[in-house]
Amino acid sequence: MKRLSIIIVTYNSEHDIYDCVSSIMKYSDIPLSELELIIVDNNSRDTDTMFEKLKELYGNDIVLIKNTHNGGYGQGNNVGIKKATAPVILIMNPDVRLIEPIFKTTVEAFEQDSKLAMYGMKQMLTPTIPSTNSFTCTYAINGYIQTIMSSVCNRYDLYIAKYMHFSGSCFYIRKQMFEHAGLFDESVFMYGEEEDIHYRMWKLGYTKMVYNHNLHYIHMVKDRKPDLKYELKLIDVAVFQNEKKGITAIGILKNRMRNTNLLIARCKLNAFLGKGDNGLQEMLIDLKAAIKHRMNTILNK
Repeated sequence: MKRLSIIIVTYNSEHDIYDCVSSIMKYSDIPLSELELIIVDNNSRDTDTMFEKLKELYGNDIVLIKNTHNGGYGQGNNVGIKKATAPVILIMNPDVRLIEPIFKTTVEAFEQDSKLAMYGMKQMLTPTIPSTNSFTCTYAINGYIQTIMSSVCNRYDLYIAKYMHFSGSCFYIRKQMFEHAGLFDESVFMYGEEEDIHYRMWKLGYTKMVYNHNLHYIHMVKDRKPDLKYELKLIDVAVFQNEKKGITAIGILKNRMRNTNLLIARCKLNAFLGKGDNGLQEMLIDLKAAIKHRMNTILNK
């Protein structure tokens, strides 16, 4: 009987997936017979080669699914979840690396508490450098408060389940509850899934969400460069997801503007202290201009 199903969606992720799977096998603290690892490839350039190597390395210990098309991150995950047989699902990005055992504690928590819906862990950038993105406040909160709360609470591991959603790169969720909530929203191709999942689970009364800062994983984004297009996509998804809650696009854009203003101020302070990142500050200034343009476009309609 499987106790845990891990779902990993890949898309041209051959440079990541082998190390990701290797870390799972290395740090699994439950028998492999109780672990179901499902890899769904979203129609990559060379899926066959990747799958052949994974079969060669791990044989029948991995379920490999070649998606018929690239329907997006959520759609790929839904394919894997529907195939999964365990009651607990771990959603994991291919650029995640385990650095310690994280399965036994979590699976037992789900087995001992039937109300437990979601479970998050502390995200790291390296084995010694913590991320500031283990969880994030909902975009619906005032942008200044949201930014400060997310930063302070991540620093001191103060998770407030009602207002904060776990990073989508690596989190646990109870399959039956998630199915009841409708799984991933396939109308969103990529990004912003965490807040929408949190909102729909909470709305259905699945409010038992636990954060364990003693369990760690690495998300390999330390060297990721500031990317304006990426940030604008996050804003587009935030607007779409929050409109489902009755929150206007202007409301979300105002919050994003407040958030961006604070981040620019932080960049200026860091520059004054000799720790500046000119690339980040320039991107944030461009982002502020883009948000302002979008707000003006809506207001002038």
